[in-house]
Amino acid sequence: MNAPKNSLPPIQACIFDLDGLLLNTEDIYSLCANIVLSRYSRPPIPWSLKAQLMGVPGSSNGEEFHQWAQLPISREQYKAEQQSEQDRMFPLCEALPGAKQLLQQLSKATTEADGRKIKIALASSSVTSNLKLKMSRQEISEIIGLIPEKGRVLSDHDRMKGKRGKPAPDIFLTALEVINEQLDHSERRIKPEECLVFEDSVPGVEAARRAGMRVVWVPHPELYKHWAAKGNEVLAGTTCLVKIDDSGQEMSTGKIEDGWGEKIGSLEEFEYERYGIRRRLVDVLESGI
Repeated sequence: MNAPKNSLPPIQACIFDLDGLLLNTEDIYSLCANIVLSRYSRPPIPWSLKAQLMGVPGSSNGEEFHQWAQLPISREQYKAEQQSEQDRMFPLCEALPGAKQLLQQLSKATTEADGRKIKIALASSSVTSNLKLKMSRQEISEIIGLIPEKGRVLSDHDRMKGKRGKPAPDIFLTALEVINEQLDHSERRIKPEECLVFEDSVPGVEAARRAGMRVVWVPHPELYKHWAAKGNEVLAGTTCLVKIDDSGQEMSTGKIEDGWGEKIGSLEEFEYERYGIRRRLVDVLESGI
Protein backbone atom coordinates (compact mmCIF):
# COMPACT_ATOMS: atom_id res chain seq x y z
CA MET A 1 0.00 0.00 0.00
CA ASN A 2 1.43 3.37 -1.08
CA ALA A 3 5.12 2.64 -1.53
CA PRO A 4 7.43 5.65 -1.07
CA LYS A 5 8.22 7.53 -4.28
CA ASN A 6 11.72 7.43 -5.72
CA SER A 7 11.96 11.24 -5.69
CA LEU A 8 11.98 11.32 -1.89
CA PRO A 9 15.34 11.74 -0.13
CA PRO A 10 17.00 8.67 1.42
CA ILE A 11 16.28 8.06 5.08
CA GLN A 12 18.87 9.29 7.59
CA ALA A 13 17.01 8.50 10.85
CA CYS A 14 14.41 5.99 12.05
CA ILE A 15 12.09 6.84 14.95
CA PHE A 16 10.15 4.07 16.67
CA ASP A 17 6.97 3.92 18.69
CA LEU A 18 7.07 1.27 21.45
CA ASP A 19 3.77 -0.28 22.53
CA GLY A 20 2.16 -2.47 19.90
CA LEU A 21 5.07 -1.91 17.52
CA LEU A 22 8.22 -3.26 19.17
CA LEU A 23 6.50 -4.97 22.10
CA ASN A 24 3.21 -6.85 22.52
CA THR A 25 2.16 -4.45 25.27
CA GLU A 26 -1.00 -3.27 23.47
CA ASP A 27 -2.39 -6.76 24.05
CA ILE A 28 -1.24 -6.50 27.67
CA TYR A 29 -3.02 -3.15 28.08
CA SER A 30 -6.20 -4.83 26.87
CA LEU A 31 -5.68 -7.84 29.13
CA CYS A 32 -5.18 -5.64 32.20
CA ALA A 33 -8.27 -3.58 31.40
CA ASN A 34 -10.33 -6.74 30.90
CA ILE A 35 -9.16 -8.18 34.25
CA VAL A 36 -10.47 -5.10 36.04
CA LEU A 37 -13.66 -5.05 33.98
CA SER A 38 -14.40 -8.70 34.79
CA ARG A 39 -13.86 -7.98 38.46
CA TYR A 40 -16.98 -5.82 38.28
CA SER A 41 -18.93 -8.15 35.96
CA ARG A 42 -18.36 -5.99 32.91
CA PRO A 43 -17.60 -7.43 29.43
CA PRO A 44 -14.17 -7.28 27.76
CA ILE A 45 -13.39 -4.10 25.86
CA PRO A 46 -14.43 -4.66 22.22
CA TRP A 47 -12.12 -3.83 19.33
CA SER A 48 -14.78 -1.51 17.93
CA LEU A 49 -14.05 0.72 20.96
CA LYS A 50 -10.34 -0.02 21.30
CA ALA A 51 -9.83 1.00 17.66
CA GLN A 52 -11.02 4.49 18.60
CA LEU A 53 -8.88 4.71 21.74
CA MET A 54 -5.61 3.06 20.72
CA GLY A 55 -2.74 5.54 20.65
CA VAL A 56 -4.79 8.37 22.16
CA PRO A 57 -3.05 9.74 25.29
CA GLY A 58 -5.16 9.19 28.43
CA SER A 59 -7.90 7.33 26.55
CA SER A 60 -7.64 4.16 28.67
CA ASN A 61 -9.16 6.11 31.56
CA GLY A 62 -11.00 8.72 29.55
CA GLU A 63 -14.61 9.77 29.08
CA GLU A 64 -15.36 7.55 26.08
CA PHE A 65 -14.08 4.44 27.84
CA HIS A 66 -15.99 5.09 31.05
CA GLN A 67 -19.22 5.92 29.23
CA TRP A 68 -18.99 2.47 27.70
CA ALA A 69 -17.69 0.63 30.79
CA GLN A 70 -20.23 1.95 33.32
CA LEU A 71 -18.07 0.76 36.21
CA PRO A 72 -19.33 1.14 39.80
CA ILE A 73 -16.00 2.65 40.89
CA SER A 74 -14.30 5.99 40.49
CA ARG A 75 -11.83 6.72 37.73
CA GLU A 76 -9.11 7.03 40.35
CA GLN A 77 -9.82 3.52 41.67
CA TYR A 78 -9.98 2.09 38.16
CA LYS A 79 -6.63 3.70 37.33
CA ALA A 80 -5.06 2.27 40.48
CA GLU A 81 -6.37 -1.25 39.81
CA GLN A 82 -5.36 -1.06 36.15
CA GLN A 83 -1.85 0.08 37.06
CA SER A 84 -1.55 -2.74 39.59
CA GLU A 85 -2.31 -5.28 36.85
CA GLN A 86 0.13 -3.58 34.48
CA ASP A 87 2.88 -3.66 37.10
CA ARG A 88 2.35 -7.42 37.28
CA MET A 89 2.11 -8.05 33.53
CA PHE A 90 4.59 -5.65 31.89
CA PRO A 91 7.66 -7.61 33.05
CA LEU A 92 6.29 -10.56 31.03
CA CYS A 93 6.03 -8.66 27.74
CA GLU A 94 7.60 -10.01 24.54
CA ALA A 95 9.06 -8.50 21.39
CA LEU A 96 6.88 -8.50 18.30
CA PRO A 97 8.04 -10.33 15.14
CA GLY A 98 10.94 -8.63 13.39
CA ALA A 99 11.57 -6.02 16.10
CA LYS A 100 14.92 -7.36 17.29
CA GLN A 101 16.29 -8.05 13.82
CA LEU A 102 15.20 -4.66 12.47
CA LEU A 103 16.82 -2.73 15.32
CA GLN A 104 19.97 -4.84 15.11
CA GLN A 105 20.36 -4.20 11.40
CA LEU A 106 19.48 -0.51 11.55
CA SER A 107 22.01 0.00 14.35
CA LYS A 108 24.73 -0.99 11.85
CA ALA A 109 23.16 0.35 8.64
CA THR A 110 24.18 3.35 6.55
CA THR A 111 22.56 5.47 3.88
CA GLU A 112 23.10 4.45 0.28
CA ALA A 113 23.52 8.10 -0.71
CA ASP A 114 26.45 9.22 1.47
CA GLY A 115 27.33 6.33 3.79
CA ARG A 116 26.23 8.12 6.95
CA LYS A 117 25.23 5.91 9.85
CA ILE A 118 21.47 5.58 10.30
CA LYS A 119 20.32 7.24 13.53
CA ILE A 120 17.72 5.56 15.75
CA ALA A 121 15.38 7.06 18.37
CA LEU A 122 12.31 6.11 20.40
CA ALA A 123 9.21 8.34 20.66
CA SER A 124 6.63 6.76 22.94
CA SER A 125 3.63 7.93 24.95
CA SER A 126 4.74 5.48 27.65
CA VAL A 127 6.32 6.77 30.87
CA THR A 128 9.72 5.96 32.32
CA SER A 129 8.44 3.76 35.17
CA ASN A 130 6.46 1.58 32.76
CA LEU A 131 9.38 1.31 30.35
CA LYS A 132 11.57 0.02 33.18
CA LEU A 133 8.98 -2.67 33.93
CA LYS A 134 8.81 -3.64 30.26
CA MET A 135 12.61 -3.96 30.20
CA SER A 136 12.70 -6.32 33.20
CA ARG A 137 13.56 -9.36 31.08
CA GLN A 138 17.08 -9.43 29.66
CA GLU A 139 15.86 -10.11 26.12
CA ILE A 140 13.68 -6.99 26.09
CA SER A 141 16.37 -4.92 27.79
CA GLU A 142 18.82 -5.92 25.05
CA ILE A 143 16.35 -5.02 22.31
CA ILE A 144 15.52 -1.59 23.74
CA GLY A 145 19.23 -1.19 24.45
CA LEU A 146 19.81 -1.05 20.70
CA ILE A 147 18.22 2.42 20.85
CA PRO A 148 20.62 4.95 22.44
CA GLU A 149 19.41 5.96 25.90
CA LYS A 150 19.74 9.65 25.01
CA GLY A 151 17.48 8.99 22.04
CA ARG A 152 14.56 7.62 24.06
CA VAL A 153 11.86 10.29 24.28
CA LEU A 154 8.92 9.32 26.51
CA SER A 155 5.87 11.34 27.50
CA ASP A 156 7.47 12.28 30.84
CA HIS A 157 10.80 13.26 29.25
CA ASP A 158 12.04 16.68 30.42
CA ARG A 159 11.91 17.89 26.83
CA MET A 160 8.19 17.02 26.58
CA LYS A 161 7.07 19.33 29.41
CA GLY A 162 4.37 21.63 28.12
CA LYS A 163 4.18 19.77 24.82
CA ARG A 164 1.28 17.83 23.37
CA GLY A 165 0.82 14.11 22.84
CA LYS A 166 0.02 12.32 19.59
CA PRO A 167 -1.56 13.12 17.12
CA ALA A 168 0.30 16.41 17.59
CA PRO A 169 3.79 16.18 16.08
CA ASP A 170 5.65 17.34 19.20
CA ILE A 171 7.16 14.04 20.34
CA PHE A 172 8.57 13.17 16.90
CA LEU A 173 10.00 16.66 16.39
CA THR A 174 11.53 16.43 19.87
CA ALA A 175 13.08 13.06 19.00
CA LEU A 176 14.60 14.63 15.88
CA GLU A 177 15.98 17.52 17.96
CA VAL A 178 17.62 14.98 20.27
CA ILE A 179 19.10 13.11 17.31
CA ASN A 180 20.53 16.28 15.78
CA GLU A 181 22.04 17.37 19.08
CA GLN A 182 24.05 14.13 19.18
CA LEU A 183 25.59 14.66 15.74
CA ASP A 184 29.22 15.61 15.28
CA HIS A 185 29.82 19.25 14.40
CA SER A 186 30.91 18.12 10.94
CA GLU A 187 27.64 16.31 10.27
CA ARG A 188 24.72 17.97 8.50
CA ARG A 189 21.53 18.24 10.54
CA ILE A 190 18.83 15.77 9.58
CA LYS A 191 15.58 17.16 8.16
CA PRO A 192 12.08 15.86 9.00
CA GLU A 193 11.59 14.46 5.48
CA GLU A 194 14.72 12.36 6.03
CA CYS A 195 13.11 10.65 9.03
CA LEU A 196 11.10 7.43 8.89
CA VAL A 197 8.64 6.80 11.71
CA PHE A 198 7.45 3.30 12.60
CA GLU A 199 3.97 3.37 14.17
CA ASP A 200 1.10 1.03 14.90
CA SER A 201 -1.61 3.50 15.95
CA VAL A 202 -3.71 5.85 13.84
CA PRO A 203 -2.93 8.96 15.97
CA GLY A 204 0.75 8.02 15.82
CA VAL A 205 0.72 7.96 12.03
CA GLU A 206 -1.00 11.35 11.99
CA ALA A 207 1.60 12.75 14.39
CA ALA A 208 4.39 11.59 12.08
CA ARG A 209 2.76 13.15 9.04
CA ARG A 210 2.18 16.41 10.89
CA ALA A 211 5.87 16.40 11.78
CA GLY A 212 6.67 16.31 8.06
CA MET A 213 8.10 12.79 8.34
CA ARG A 214 7.53 9.62 6.39
CA VAL A 215 5.87 6.68 8.09
CA VAL A 216 5.56 2.91 8.06
CA TRP A 217 2.25 1.80 9.59
CA VAL A 218 2.32 -1.63 11.25
CA PRO A 219 -1.18 -2.01 12.75
CA HIS A 220 -2.45 -4.80 14.98
CA PRO A 221 -4.50 -7.15 12.75
CA GLU A 222 -7.68 -6.38 14.70
CA LEU A 223 -7.05 -2.64 14.49
CA TYR A 224 -6.51 -2.88 10.75
CA LYS A 225 -9.88 -4.59 10.30
CA HIS A 226 -11.53 -1.39 11.58
CA TRP A 227 -9.40 0.98 9.51
CA ALA A 228 -8.75 -0.98 6.30
CA ALA A 229 -11.44 0.87 4.35
CA LYS A 230 -9.78 4.17 5.31
CA GLY A 231 -6.20 2.95 5.03
CA ASN A 232 -5.16 5.69 2.61
CA GLU A 233 -6.57 8.34 4.95
CA VAL A 234 -4.62 6.83 7.84
CA LEU A 235 -1.37 6.94 5.85
CA ALA A 236 -2.02 10.55 4.90
CA GLY A 237 -2.77 11.43 8.53
CA THR A 238 -6.17 12.88 7.63
CA THR A 239 -8.51 10.76 9.76
CA CYS A 240 -8.75 13.49 12.43
CA LEU A 241 -9.59 10.79 14.97
CA VAL A 242 -8.51 13.10 17.78
CA LYS A 243 -8.84 16.88 17.82
CA ILE A 244 -5.69 18.81 18.66
CA ASP A 245 -5.07 22.45 19.38
CA ASP A 246 -4.63 24.11 16.00
CA SER A 247 -2.00 26.58 17.16
CA GLY A 248 -0.50 26.81 13.71
CA GLN A 249 2.78 25.37 14.99
CA GLU A 250 2.30 21.91 13.57
CA MET A 251 2.76 21.11 9.91
CA SER A 252 -0.26 20.11 7.89
CA THR A 253 -1.13 16.49 7.26
CA GLY A 254 -0.30 14.73 4.02
CA LYS A 255 -2.32 13.98 0.94
CA ILE A 256 -3.97 10.75 -0.13
CA GLU A 257 -1.51 8.44 -1.93
CA ASP A 258 1.34 10.95 -1.78
CA GLY A 259 3.89 8.17 -1.23
CA TRP A 260 4.98 9.32 2.23
CA GLY A 261 3.47 6.33 4.01
CA GLU A 262 3.09 2.59 3.59
CA LYS A 263 1.37 -0.17 5.52
CA ILE A 264 3.10 -3.49 6.24
CA GLY A 265 1.89 -6.54 8.14
CA SER A 266 4.90 -6.84 10.45
CA LEU A 267 8.37 -5.40 10.93
CA GLU A 268 9.70 -8.53 9.23
CA GLU A 269 8.37 -7.15 5.92
CA PHE A 270 10.34 -3.90 6.00
CA GLU A 271 12.26 -3.26 2.76
CA TYR A 272 15.47 -1.36 3.56
CA GLU A 273 16.45 -0.58 -0.02
CA ARG A 274 13.15 1.15 -0.67
CA TYR A 275 14.24 3.86 1.76
CA GLY A 276 17.82 4.18 0.64
CA ILE A 277 19.16 2.18 3.61
CA ARG A 278 22.18 -0.06 3.10
CA ARG A 279 22.66 -3.01 5.48
CA ARG A 280 25.97 -4.68 6.15
CA LEU A 281 26.49 -7.60 3.77
CA VAL A 282 26.86 -10.05 6.67
CA ASP A 283 23.43 -8.94 8.00
CA VAL A 284 21.84 -9.44 4.58
CA LEU A 285 23.30 -12.94 4.28
CA GLU A 286 22.25 -13.90 7.82
CA SER A 287 18.70 -12.64 7.34
CA GLY A 288 18.29 -14.37 4.01
CA ILE A 289 16.41 -11.32 2.69
